Amino acid sequence: MELEKRITFNPEMCGGRPCIRGMRIRVSDILEMLGQGVPEAEVLADFPDLEVDDIRACLLYAARRTGFERLAA
Repeated sequence: MELEKRITFNPEMCGGRPCIRGMRIRVSDILEMLGQGVPEAEVLADFPDLEVDDIRACLLYAARRTGFERLAA
């Protein structure tokens, strides 16, 4: 499965926020855990249905959301 396809959106689930593979695991929750220094192995242990590629998909999603061009003043 391509990484991009692991991130899903459903307006009737989790307030329409991006989730992982249609599960009620929000991308923002995974990113927050990683940002707080939680090891990847612990994230996977906390969410048994999560796969390593799901974490990579979250990181890719975040990177693409922040890739806006900066204009010099």
